[in-house]
This record gives sequence, structure tokens and C-alpha cells, in this order.
Amino acid sequence: MGQKESSERFWENFHGPNMGYVEEQYDKYRQDPESVDASLKELFDTHGEPHLAQRQRGDAPDAGPSEFSIRKMKAAIQLVEAIRRYGHLEADIYPVGGEHEETAVLTEMEDFGLTETDLRNIPANYVWEDAPGNIHTALDAVQLLKERYAGTISFEYDHVANNTERKWLQEQIEAASYIPEWETADKKEILKRLTDVEGFESFLARTFVGQKRFSIEGLESMVPMLDAIIKEACLADTDHVMLGMAHRGRLSVLAHVLGKPFDLIFSEFNHTGEKELLPSEGSKGLHGGWTGDVKYHFGAVAEHHEGQEKHTTITLANNPSHLEFVNPVVEGFTRAAQDDTSNPGYPEQDPSKALSILIHGDAAFIGEGIVAETLNLGDLPGYTTAGSVHIIANNQVGFTTNRRDGRSTRYASDLAKGFEIPVVHVNADDPLACVAAASLAFRYRQRFHKDFLIDLVGYRRYGHNEMDEPRSTQPILYQDIDAHDTAAKIFSAKLEGEEVITGEEGYETLRTQVDERLKDIFQSMKEEDAKEKMPKPEPEALKCELPDIETNVPADTLFSLNRQLQKRPEGFQVFKKLIKILSKRHQTFEKEGKADWAVGEILAYASILQDGTPIRLTGQDSERGTFAHRHMVLHDVETDATYSPLHGLEDAKSFALHNSPLSEAGVIGFEYGYSVQKPDTFVLWEAQFGDFANTGQVLFDQFIAAGRAKWGEKSNMAMLLPHGYEGQGPEHSSGRVERFLQLAAENNLIIANVTSSAQLFHLLRRQAKLGGKEEARPLVIMTPKSLMRSARLASKLEEFTEGSFSSLRVQPNNEATPDTARTLVLGSGKVMVDLEEAMEKETGAFEELHIVRLEQLYPFPAQKIKQILTDHPSISEVRWVQEEPRNMGAWTFVRDRIEAILSEDQTLAYIGRPDRASPAVGKPAVHKTEQKQIINQALKLSKGGVSV
Repeated sequence: MGQKESSERFWENFHGPNMGYVEEQYDKYRQDPESVDASLKELFDTHGEPHLAQRQRGDAPDAGPSEFSIRKMKAAIQLVEAIRRYGHLEADIYPVGGEHEETAVLTEMEDFGLTETDLRNIPANYVWEDAPGNIHTALDAVQLLKERYAGTISFEYDHVANNTERKWLQEQIEAASYIPEWETADKKEILKRLTDVEGFESFLARTFVGQKRFSIEGLESMVPMLDAIIKEACLADTDHVMLGMAHRGRLSVLAHVLGKPFDLIFSEFNHTGEKELLPSEGSKGLHGGWTGDVKYHFGAVAEHHEGQEKHTTITLANNPSHLEFVNPVVEGFTRAAQDDTSNPGYPEQDPSKALSILIHGDAAFIGEGIVAETLNLGDLPGYTTAGSVHIIANNQVGFTTNRRDGRSTRYASDLAKGFEIPVVHVNADDPLACVAAASLAFRYRQRFHKDFLIDLVGYRRYGHNEMDEPRSTQPILYQDIDAHDTAAKIFSAKLEGEEVITGEEGYETLRTQVDERLKDIFQSMKEEDAKEKMPKPEPEALKCELPDIETNVPADTLFSLNRQLQKRPEGFQVFKKLIKILSKRHQTFEKEGKADWAVGEILAYASILQDGTPIRLTGQDSERGTFAHRHMVLHDVETDATYSPLHGLEDAKSFALHNSPLSEAGVIGFEYGYSVQKPDTFVLWEAQFGDFANTGQVLFDQFIAAGRAKWGEKSNMAMLLPHGYEGQGPEHSSGRVERFLQLAAENNLIIANVTSSAQLFHLLRRQAKLGGKEEARPLVIMTPKSLMRSARLASKLEEFTEGSFSSLRVQPNNEATPDTARTLVLGSGKVMVDLEEAMEKETGAFEELHIVRLEQLYPFPAQKIKQILTDHPSISEVRWVQEEPRNMGAWTFVRDRIEAILSEDQTLAYIGRPDRASPAVGKPAVHKTEQKQIINQALKLSKGGVSV
């Protein structure tokens, strides 16, 4: 039947006054479609002009009585829409303890003034255009839609703005086409999976009494859900599935999804202080650094074949107790696996290469801001992974905190709605619904390349960590839980009732088999007397000095790169003022052989790319640079098209440069994950100001500084933190170098504060070459701000072609000799440039001051400083000068290290600001006075002010 004929038949049901009312409303609709009720608008959108059919038949406008009331039909349409929008409010998604709050919008016919008779008198296709053929009346439609929207699975997608996506979701839900065609074998396999998981957790509880394990019990259906997604990903030829999750259920996921050997897991539960469990011969750890971590923090890697020749690699990321902070790290893993960096330009992203699955806690998802930061990355060009599948492991309690104290929203998932992410709520006691939800999530992601969220609603059978007693804080809830059967037992009874299995194939038989298998594995393990354990030493590659890496570049290569960097696409119009700035920089290098900070940096990147190493650089304003020094992405003033000069290099790898969102923690985590997954790419993150790195402290503490020691994760990621005291106040002065120095040990980091473009050039090139090597470790650079434009930081050509990075640098205007030096002045960063300027303004000589810049704070160059003291035997005093307060900066770090190399007749003095609560003063005039005092005290000038 054609659309026109269908519409004519539809309007034949309206006569007399009812048709008059409809025509009146249609006139309003023609003027403004939004001025009429949404249900009428939908009728007019679908069926067109209401009196057209009557005019064609010659009917009078007031002919005959109405077959049904337009008001009843309008109410029926509203009821159907209410079921679609609000069916989740009445859905059976809580296995226990559900908090069914009252709502003003209900989904019962009585709420709309309807009776069953009214609904029987309305054809189904009037209220549901795509109703199945066996649905004849509106009553049939309402009953079926309630099953679809308000059963053990329910949906929220009205917040999704894209009409194509909404329509697709509606069709999937209402036709139930997302639900797999279950074979008997499928149901039996799911039952076995649930029983395996339950039996494993139960065995751990009985065998290792009181030990923390963060049991999955109450959410066992998570495992068959992950099975389903991984299977579909494998069949779709996905190379990588990246998993991130906190503690809840982690051991079961390791055992059943990643295949971590049971005996290895058992060996990590040392249940007595006298004996140590040993796994069977051949079992080995899957991850580990030299200090290690607790068992429920470790990740694993496995391969999945699904009967195919090609395999899919499954990676569960290591995760500390900071719960959701693994989210951006996993997204970085995923994007790295998707990016092809082999050609010039931006990397070519292939979403089919990798999929990320993030499993969240219900309290943490809504409570921790890192979740919102990560969700915001989802559709940004530099960070999108073309859709992640999110699963909230919703046990309805956050440690001991109830929902009413933990969030201001109805659902834990409500945060996702702000990002237009479809949400499914599903009852964890219905494993078929859970697996169907997983299938829908994967299909949506594959089709639309966007995030999808499943709110898996279950419970927590025991306390937060099995050592807690939850009945003291949730007594009513735990009465329900104590009386509630497990998901496996419920599902087994259901399958027996459907005659899918017999009693002999059911729950009790399967549980006995699991128990016997695990008991056999455990009994085959050996015990030996526990010996006193000491942490393993760090790897040999980290114990020694950084390797000698050649970083100089021939002059002809540098000049060639410099010329290539000045090229633009034909017709590309750059902002005229900017053309002058860029041309002057590059021409100065071409003609005078001098490179300022910006040219030194871009030449470093260009030479790294030409060496065959791709680069990824991101930050809040990194394309231009916070201080307008970089301009590595140019904008056409006529078309706003963009072009990066580094994309025009010959025989180079990809260069990705992105302005990041206003996020630190999320982006730092992403870049760290990218660097771990893709060690052949040099990854850099730049703070807008160094102080802003504060908000990423968890990532620095738990991942960047300690990831290698805890988990064996290698990264050579670089962090650029603008630092220097210039009177800009407490939040724009300090990159908090003291915090990174406090994290430095076992050669885990490189921390530098360089004062020349050539030093930056060599430092970046050295760091890029560490990628993938055993010596790799992250780099923290305190970069300058206003000094980026200072001629004092410019370097000559020979410093690039002949030099290398030096951890110590003698002050350019140093006048002391081995015979005249009486005082060694040490400092780092901008304050040393201030000293240089002050010395040039003074007429007096400084022969007694040997001034040296500490360009690399860690690893600390103790032997080189000791050599300086040996070469200058008359030095009796060492002065450490810094612009930061005494309790900040490098002083507390360098003090012991310098004192350790001094002789008994040599002294160490501190020159700088006193201890302060705030990093810097807020008034420029006060700052200048303080800075002058520091310089005068360091140089012992007669004009100097008071000692600080």
C-alpha cells in the first residue's frame, strides 16, 4: 500500500466536529509545526493534510459521527510515547533493594484517561506505525511495548539528538532485533559461565577466608556480557580489545575472560604467614615491575580466536585504587592501536583496529570527575576512539554509602546523558537480557562510532572487600540479599522450567564440577616455607647513567629542514603579521646560524620525524602555543583551512598536533596510555601553565612515576610544563618541580629545566630515541614562558651540529677560573638567566664566582658536580640559588645530594624565598623586589637588600 493511500484511509476515520478540530489544528501546524501538540504534529508529519481524502471523495466537512474520539487517540499516542520515554522508571531492573521513586509521568492507561475498551477500538498502526503484523489494536501495542521498554531491560535514548540514531535504536528495541536467536547450546553455555564464576568466587571465599578479593557476586552476568562483546569484536576482525576496570569482579574477569591460570591466582593469596603457595611448573606472572602490586590491581593480556585464523588481543589495563583514572589510559591504548603513523601528515585512524570497554563502579561513575573528562574526549578529533562500550557494575552501594548520599541523580548513569550516550538499564539476574544489551552496545558502536552505556544493575553479596560487615550499614538491603538466590541458580531454574535442561544438567551438578576442578588445582599446588622477601632491584638498564645517544644533526640536514618548514600549499594565505614573525625566525637561522627557542623546538621535531619516529603533541593551546611561540598549525585567513609545516617534510613519519580540551587529568592519562601502547611514537603533553598539571596529580603519582615499578609499563612520554617566576601570581609561576622531584627515585624519571634552544633540541631528540628501549622513562621539562623570546636562549649552529645535551652548563658569562673560584653558584632555570643579565649590568668582576646551571635535576649529576669541585680546589662555599620558596623548588631535593659530595671544610648555603604557603606573591612590584634580593644575595652585590 502506498503512503498516499495509507494516509487517505487513515483520515477516513475522522468526521464532523472531530474533523473540524483536526483541520483547525492543521492550519496552526502549517504556520508553525511546533505550535500544536507533539502527538498531532507526528500525525501531520506522517499522514499529511487531513481533509485531502474527503475533498477527493466529495464528503461534507460535517458528515457522519466519529468512529472514535480524537482525544482518545491523542491520549493513546501519548501513552505509547510515555512508555518509550519513561518505561525505564517502571522496569524490573533491580534484583534486590530497588528504589522505585515516584514520578509525575507514568505509563499506565488510567493516567491518560483510557480503558482497555478505548485501546481495543484504536488500530495498532495509528499509535505504532511499525507495529508487527500480529499486533492489531492499540491495546496489543501497549502491552508489547511495555514488554520491550519496561521488562528486565529498559532504555533511555530520547536525549540522543541525532534522529538517525534514535530511529535506529527505536527499531532495534521495538522489533527486538538486537536480541540474539538463542540456541539451546547458547543458554547452556551461559549457565555454565555463570556457575563457573560463582564457583570460583565461592572457592576463594572458603579457601582464603577474610582475604580481600572484591567479589563479582551479584554481578556475575558481567562475564558472559564481556564474552559476547569480545566474540563479536573478534568476528569483526578487531585487532585489539582494551579493557579497563576497577576492583569489583577483577579476579573473575582475569580468570574467565583473560584466562589467567587459577593456580597463579591462588598463589597470590598467601593464606598463612609461614607457608607460601607455589603455582604449578610453567605458570608465570603476566605483568610485573620490580616493586609489584596487589593482585586486584594487575592487568593481563590474552589472545582470542573465536575459531578464526586471525586472533584478537585482549588487554586488561593495570589499575591502581584510584578507580576511574584508568579510563583515559585505556582510551589512549585504543587510539594508539587504531592510528597508522607510518606516513607524513596526521595519523590515519582505523576504528576497526581496536575497541575499548570500560567497566565503572556506580558510585565512582557519577562521583569522580575523571569520568566526565574521559567522556568528553569521545567525539574530539585528537582523542576519539570511535566509540567505547561502557558498563556500570552497579551494586547499589559505594563502599558503605547508599545511593541517596552518593549522587543527586536518579541513576548512576545520568552523567552520560549529557554527552548524548544511549543508556540501557538491565537486571543482572537476567543473563539473556544482559548479553542482549551487550550485543546492542556493540552494534551501535560499530554503526555510529559512538559511546554506548550499559547500567548493569545487581548487588554486592558481601561487604566492600569481604572484610567488611555490610549488615551494620545496610541492614534491610542485606536481608533481601541473604534471602536472594544467585543469578546462576535463578537461570538454571528458568531453563529447567523451559525444559532446556534437565535437573542433572542444572546448577547443583555444575557447581559440584566447578568445586572439584578448583579443588584439584589447589591440591596440586606446592607449599614451601615462606622466606623473608625483599623488593626486587630496578632493571639494570635503569641503574646506570642514561646511555650515550647521538643527537647532533649535520648542518646541511638542518638547513634542508628549515627550508622545507617555510613551504606552504599553493594559495594558502597566512595571517600577515604571523608571516613576518615566522619568516624572520627561519631566515635568522638560514643567514646567521642562530636558532631561538621556537626554531630549536621545531627543528628537533622535524629531525625526529625524518629519523623515522612519529610524534604526537597535545595540550590546551599547543597548536599555537600558550605564549604564541609555536604556530605549528597555520590557518588560512580566507578559508580557515589549516596546514602544519611539519606535514610537508620529505620522507617523514606522521605528526599529530592537537589542541586538547580544557582537561589535565583526562588528557594526561590518554597520552600516557598512547605512549605505553605505541612506544615507537614520541608522545608529548604540554600544560597551558605548569601549575595546571596539579589536576593530573593522580596520573603522575600512580601511572607515570610508578607504572614501571608496579606493573612493568614502559613510557618515554614527555611533559612540557611552563615554569618561571615573572610576577604573574601563584597560579602562573610554578610547575611545582618539587612534586616531580619527590616522585623521582630508582631513575624512574628525567626532570630538566633547560636554558637554551640547543639544550631543548638535544633533550627532545634523546628522549625520542629512548622509545621502546629498556632505558625508556618519562621526561618532565620545566619550559620557559617569556624567556622563549629571549635572545639569551638562542643557540648557534655548531651547538646543534656538534653538541649534545649536557646536564650541567657553565654560565655563558662565567669569569671564574680554577685558580680564582672561591664560590660555586648552582641553580636551575630562569633565575640563572636573571643572574646572567644582572652580571652584565655590573661593572665589577666576578672572578671568585664559578656559576653553573643544573639543566637536568634528575637523574642528579652528582659525579659531574664533584668533578667541578675537584677541578676548582679553592672553592669553599656552594650557594644554591632558586626563585621558588624554600619549601618548594629543588632545594629540599638537592640539599642532601650536594652535601654528600662536599668536603668537611666546604659549606652549603641556600639563597631564595623563605618558606611559603603559596608558590608566589600576587603583586608584580613585590615580586620584583623579592627577585632583586635573590640576585643580589647570590652575587653578593653591594646594593643588595636584605638576606632572604
